[in-house]
Formats: sequence, C-alpha cells, structure tokens
Amino acid sequence: MKLGQIRWNHEVTAAVFENGLARPIPGYTLQGLIERSEKEGIPLAELAARRAASHGEAIPPIIPLHPREVWACGCTYETSASFRDSEHGTREGFYAYVYREARPEIFLKGTARVCVGPDKPIGIRADSKFTAPEPELALVLGPKGIILGFTIANDVSAWDIERENPLYLPQSKIYSACCALGPVIVTPDEIPDPYNLEITCTIRRGDRVVFSGGTSTAKLHRKFETLIEYLYRSNPVPSGSVLCTGTGIIVREDAALQPGDVCSITIQGLGELSNPCAVVE
Repeated sequence: MKLGQIRWNHEVTAAVFENGLARPIPGYTLQGLIERSEKEGIPLAELAARRAASHGEAIPPIIPLHPREVWACGCTYETSASFRDSEHGTREGFYAYVYREARPEIFLKGTARVCVGPDKPIGIRADSKFTAPEPELALVLGPKGIILGFTIANDVSAWDIERENPLYLPQSKIYSACCALGPVIVTPDEIPDPYNLEITCTIRRGDRVVFSGGTSTAKLHRKFETLIEYLYRSNPVPSGSVLCTGTGIIVREDAALQPGDVCSITIQGLGELSNPCAVVE
C-alpha cells in the first residue's frame, strides 16, 4: 500500500494512493492514523483501507508524514566513508573506522520543523559554499522500531561545515529545510527486497544536468535491524519517526547546490522526490 498525505478541504489529510489518485482518510493525518493503529492494535495498512474514501481524487501528495523525530545514519556505504575521510586528508580515518566497526553512526537530523515534502524548496545554508543532497532510503518506524514503510529522504548537508571540523556536524546537518521526504510511504509488503533497490540522483540547473549518479541498496553495509537496534538503545524513539539509512551517492563540490537548482531522487518502487533549492537565512 502507498500511504501519505494530501491537502484536502483545507486540511492536511492522510490518504491511500492508487493508480495516480488519492483516497482521503477523513479526520486523520498520517501521524494520527499511526497512533490510532497502535492504540487499537490494528495494522496500519488495514486501518487505512477501512477508513479511506471509496473513490480517489486527483490530488498530488504533500509531505507524507510530519515526523516526530528524524534520525540519520552515516558511513553505511563504503563510498561515503572513503569520501569523508579524503575530505579530511586521511587515507584510513575515523569514518572508515565507523564503517567497519559494529556501532553505526547515528545522529538526530531534526523534527518535522526541518522537513519538507515534494516540490518544496530544500535549504542551502547561507554560510555554506558546499551544500549537497544525500539521497537515502528511509524507514518509517512504528512501536518498538517496527518498520511501517519505506520512503525517499534527502539528507541535505553542508559538507564544507563538517569538513572544517567534524564537531560541526550538527550545524552541517540540522537547519531549515534540510530534510525532504516523499512522495509517499510504501508498506513493506510491496517491497520484496529492500536490499536490492536502485537509487538515482540528478541535479538540474536550468536546462543543464550538472550531476547524475546512482547506487543500489545492495551496497548498504548494515542491516536495518542493526541500525534500529542501536537507535533504540536507551533511546525510546516515538512512533511516526523516520530513520534515514545513509547515502551511497556522493555529490562533489563542483556540483554544489545553487539557488534555483532542482534535485530529483528516485528509488525503485518508491517513486521520485523532486525539490527546488533555495538559500535559507
């Protein structure tokens, strides 16, 4: 099932998406539906099917969920670890250490406050000259870390700020419009093998493509269960939170985001997440 949200009757409303149409779920946001599912002990997809309108409407999706929290993982792909070490001038540095050791890198990306949905501008920090997209498969989490679904995430990052000093990571990662999610959430039953999904990223500047790259979740170094288990250690993450699983696509400085660029990410089975870029003060 494809779930998400629409703007319907002037309200943010959960919806089931089928054949290009949205079936509204009146009276619920997706977060509200997740909470109702948990309270009643009814699987989310089953509850959505019961509550959704019988007829679909041609309404585009907005941000699929206003997440309680967004967490992100780093160094889960070898390309990311080696690039970040090279940025710091080390052949075998602490990013490679995190890649190979048992404990993953996990950090708070923010809350719904920093998130945007499809076609909404993603942020370029005013004090950054090298802000780049990070295309990622994201997990939508239910009670006790159950995976309710998958979506596309763009973990937009100011690489030059982290490059200056790793302790500046929060400023590199957390600011207005630093995380895009969407276009929908796809339940696990529709993704037979989440470790074999093609991911692409394109940056367009007017009529010109300034970056195009791809990878596969087959190159993901860690299992979702491992990432979730470490995330929940002494840390009871609320239902309706999102966990980004890391990027395997590296955008280099010569393709740093500029105002007016359009960044598009596709993940097999999940659709396309496209966002224009704008400076945020």
